[in-house]
Amino acid sequence: MHLKAFTAIAAVLLFAAACATAPEKSVEAPEPEPETRVESEPAPQPSESMKSEGPEPGSYADLVANVGDRVFFDFDKFDLMPDARNTLDRQAAWLKRYPSVTVTIEGHCDERGTREYNLALGQRRAAAVRDYLVALGVSASRIDVISYGKERPEAVGSNEGAWKQNRRGVTTVD
Repeated sequence: MHLKAFTAIAAVLLFAAACATAPEKSVEAPEPEPETRVESEPAPQPSESMKSEGPEPGSYADLVANVGDRVFFDFDKFDLMPDARNTLDRQAAWLKRYPSVTVTIEGHCDERGTREYNLALGQRRAAAVRDYLVALGVSASRIDVISYGKERPEAVGSNEGAWKQNRRGVTTVD
């Protein structure tokens, strides 16, 4: 029995020794080199035109941030509500400020209805937005329209909250 106990103790000691970490070797830091001073020009400061205070004027981000890029429609309708007209009034003013910008109006629908019906309804919604902007003095040649019907929902869900977000016309900058 002594041999078994001795073997067990030896195994435990060998295991403990194997798990112990080796002491770290001390490494002396190299002596710092004497400072050498090099005269250099100060880093250039950004000019006023390089500083960014927000989105680039005339960009899609500018339209979204300062005007609004979308209007909403009632169920199965393509006529413009008062809130939509207010947004489109701002869009028309923005487009007049940036006469080289062209846009595409996207017509969208909620998930109810057939694919074909929603593509046609989305087209009527996009056309209603375009016609309103043209009536406010934006050249029709600057505006394209496309319908996505129910194919590109903004909100996923089969409830009134999601449906309201998906019945929209979105102005995108080309």
